[in-house]
Amino acid sequence: MRIELLSFKKHVLALIFCLGLPGAAATQQALTIEQAMDIAQENSPALRSSRMNLDRYRQMLLAQRASLRSRFSLSLSPIDYNKNRRFDNRLSQWYTNETFASSGVFQVDQPILWTDGTVSLINRFGWQNNNSTVESVSNSNKAFTNDFYLQIAQPIFTYNRRKIELKSIEYDFENANISYALQRLNTERQITNQFYSVYMAQSNLDISREELANARQSYEIIKNKVEADLAAKDELFQAELNLASAHSSVEERQVSLENAKDQLKQTLGLSLSADLSVTTEVDIKPMDINLAQAIEYGLSSRLELRQREIESEKLEFELIRTQALNEFKGDISLSIGLIGDNQDVGKVYNNPTQNPRVAITFAVPIFDWGEKKARIRAQKVAQTINELNRQDDQVDIELNIRRTWRSLENLRTQIELAVQNVRNAQLTYDLNLTRYREGDITGMEISQFQTQLSNKKISYTQALINYKTELLNLKILSLYDFEQNRPIVPLAGL
Repeated sequence: MRIELLSFKKHVLALIFCLGLPGAAATQQALTIEQAMDIAQENSPALRSSRMNLDRYRQMLLAQRASLRSRFSLSLSPIDYNKNRRFDNRLSQWYTNETFASSGVFQVDQPILWTDGTVSLINRFGWQNNNSTVESVSNSNKAFTNDFYLQIAQPIFTYNRRKIELKSIEYDFENANISYALQRLNTERQITNQFYSVYMAQSNLDISREELANARQSYEIIKNKVEADLAAKDELFQAELNLASAHSSVEERQVSLENAKDQLKQTLGLSLSADLSVTTEVDIKPMDINLAQAIEYGLSSRLELRQREIESEKLEFELIRTQALNEFKGDISLSIGLIGDNQDVGKVYNNPTQNPRVAITFAVPIFDWGEKKARIRAQKVAQTINELNRQDDQVDIELNIRRTWRSLENLRTQIELAVQNVRNAQLTYDLNLTRYREGDITGMEISQFQTQLSNKKISYTQALINYKTELLNLKILSLYDFEQNRPIVPLAGL
């Protein structure tokens, strides 16, 4: 089946995949390039690793977002028994204290993303049986207690750690998405190149078989002439040599084909024992591609540049963290609530007591021997290096697009010349084959014309493949499909 192969997503990869037991009839299955990519996604080690890394960062992002929601916790202490001999400093006397208690704490914490603070609602409920003996005088108390209060903790004069941490993980996830998309593009490029390698090896094998058929035909012609004493015997020896060379060429190119197949199977993640073949029709439609437009698309769409932007943002976060070393900062803690106690659990709040609390603390750095300044300078150097790398990436993108565009323009001319060369070589061979039958030229000369025709066919096929490959390269470099006249969005399917 002949299928038009369009580069990138519209390229068609026709694979005849033979499966079955040894010696049994093989089942053939034709696969498109999209199906081949699906197989590679499931089996390719590089794609699997990149996809697992993407899943890892996705789970980390989900976990970080989940941490911003309300947290409910319950801690229980069913039994707490303690008996101690203690000294009361206020009364300067020893006493014995025995306590049996049971308690529980229910707490709801709500992080505040925009301020990096935390609001907590806490309820402590307990029961205790307390006995104290002082100079043979015993006192005891059995009561329920409940402490219910609202607490707010807010850092001040510092950066929002919770917000930066969330943004960093979001950037990590986006970067993992980009890495996976780039790996998909690289794998598609690799599959397409190796597909063409198999196709080229098959074409070379077909040409060698054609040479073998022609050599066999020439051998029969000269053999009949020698038997009829119409040609010298040395012509038969030359024909036998040409036939043996043609046999050897077929075997060598069969080996090259099997090696190319193994490379493709490895990339697809298929078993090396599987049998496959490819078939395609490489048609070239001359295209006028605007170089300035290709460069503009590349500089505005390339994912590598977005990765540099992400790296720049993360370096900015690192600078903020570095500037926070030995910083002046503070914390505000505010709580307000009610606490009550009673021997009857239903009367705990008959006579409640308010328990407000306000605390402000500061951390004041004094001297760090220049550590903070040195680390800040080092971090700024890292930012400068990243900016230089981003500029180099932009230059490389434009340079590669220009190089590929020039190669495409040259290949268009080479294809036109190759078509003419194949036509001329075929006419030359046909004319000289007639002369060979008539005995006007030797077997050595007809062999040279056959080799010339084979080389021109190989050159033509290689020129077509080179054009298709460069067209795919330009598409990946610019992330624009000039055949379909539409942009490529590698992240759309993720």
